[in-house]
Amino acid sequence: MTSAISRAAARLTALLPTRADLADLRHDPRRDLLAGLTVAIVALPLALGFGVSSGLGAEAGLATAVVAGALAAVFGGSNLQVSGPTGAMTVVLVPIVGEHGPAGVLTVGLMAGVMLVALAALRAGKYMSYVPAPVVEGFTLGIACVIGLQQVPNALGVPAPEGDRVLVVTWRAVEEFVGHPNWTAAGFAVSVAVVMLLGARWRPTVPFSILAVIAATAVAQVAGLDAARPIGDLPSGLPAPSFGFLDAGSLGTLLAPAVAVAALAALESLLSASVADGMTVGQKHDPDRELFGQGLANIAAPLFGGVPATGAIARTAVNVRTGAGSRLAALTHAAILAVTVFAAAPLVSKIPLAALAGVLLATAVRMIEVGSLRAMAKATRSDALILVLTAAATLALDLVYAVIIGLVVAGALALRAVAKQVRFDQVPLDRGDHSAEEHALLAEHIVAYRIDGPLFFAAAHRFLLELTEVADVRVVILRMSRVSTMDATGALVLKDAVEKLRRRGILVLASGIRTGQRQVLDSVGALEPLRHDGRDYATTPEAIRAARDHLEWAGVLPADAAGQKQKGVPNPATPPEIRAEAAR
Repeated sequence: MTSAISRAAARLTALLPTRADLADLRHDPRRDLLAGLTVAIVALPLALGFGVSSGLGAEAGLATAVVAGALAAVFGGSNLQVSGPTGAMTVVLVPIVGEHGPAGVLTVGLMAGVMLVALAALRAGKYMSYVPAPVVEGFTLGIACVIGLQQVPNALGVPAPEGDRVLVVTWRAVEEFVGHPNWTAAGFAVSVAVVMLLGARWRPTVPFSILAVIAATAVAQVAGLDAARPIGDLPSGLPAPSFGFLDAGSLGTLLAPAVAVAALAALESLLSASVADGMTVGQKHDPDRELFGQGLANIAAPLFGGVPATGAIARTAVNVRTGAGSRLAALTHAAILAVTVFAAAPLVSKIPLAALAGVLLATAVRMIEVGSLRAMAKATRSDALILVLTAAATLALDLVYAVIIGLVVAGALALRAVAKQVRFDQVPLDRGDHSAEEHALLAEHIVAYRIDGPLFFAAAHRFLLELTEVADVRVVILRMSRVSTMDATGALVLKDAVEKLRRRGILVLASGIRTGQRQVLDSVGALEPLRHDGRDYATTPEAIRAARDHLEWAGVLPADAAGQKQKGVPNPATPPEIRAEAAR
């Protein structure tokens, strides 16, 4: 009991901040402060926009960016990660809001946070690295499309139509716009998006998103454009933490959405941290600590009215590009946003919704890496298929189903590729110095097959078909030293093949069976007929000698040149099991 408690305490301690984290804060604080300021300028319109898109309002996006951003920066596993509300999470939250209301979203976020902490305690972070690249690319493409489509109602200046499918909502919004066009809102959205996209190509380091939003807000206020609906009133500060949203009776119905949110938060956060590692030299995130930090962030954010948060790839990339070297940059970003909430809420509330929609439209476009998609599509047909299916599932279903579908398809195609690698080749016998006549008889009556590669469920039945079709032989030798792995299905198929050959009067010998394979074969009874009949040999030459002895005693091979092995005369070297088989 004491040792278990000690191990648990040691595991928890490994997830907490260390002295090295504190030392990193002092390395180059000026550069980190500047990077944090830049990220905050980029994050402000995104936090507002994703808060509005989630259905909980701009204030929820700001609360998430401040609270979750600060906690994830302190307790997360990456020095460079910036966390907050993201488009991917918004995609998952919209149907939850529609079905369970704002309180349901806050409860889901709290439950997801607890799940993330549990995953960190179980050290599950390393398993996220097994997600194939085509799944990630398809997932990102699908998210970008969904985020863009979600902005259509605000970009067109029409009330958000009812519906839980983004394609349906978009179509209804376009129909409403055609009937009652709002060119002012559409002009703001297109202008902000164009400024961001062109500006990023011209001066990548300039935060054109905030400049475009400020310009759009100024134009709307000076010109008195009522058609450009503003965000609306924002509270001048964060609300007091509260569990008032929590309804114990709804926990059961919210379990499935919470699992989906936790899975997405883990996936997106660890992918974002990996991207940050790849953009730097000498930085490497701790996946379990990252899950722990995201878990604490998602436990705390709902208490302040915030939506579930994840690591944000776009903001993290900006953080890295502007020279951040420690967690101080992400903490600075959260602090500046907190000051904005307290000091500039009246100004922020006047931002047109169409301008925020333009920011998110540009963000969705920039998420699509055309070069990566083209490379993935050209790699193999399997990669292209996985990418397209994952993207389509993201658009038509939801993100969690999309990842599951992508992983299942990727796994099936990978198994298919591995199964194709197994080889079942007939190999020549090492006949030594025997006569030409004996060579012919051996070639006619003994055949040896080498199994090369994995013998498991995806490849076993092809092996059975090929083996049982062998004809005009008396002895089959299975050379198994190159079998890399074997499962129960492969062992059962091997047993079935041996029994079918025996019923045809063909003797089956095996050589080179490894220790691990013996355990699998023995568990399904496949080793019994080989072992008990003396047909299991350590090496192939021993199996060949046993096959010759069998054919000699069966009267198929002649006596040797010395005349010592006449038919019916016992050979001391012949195993008794082979003699019995020959007699039958």
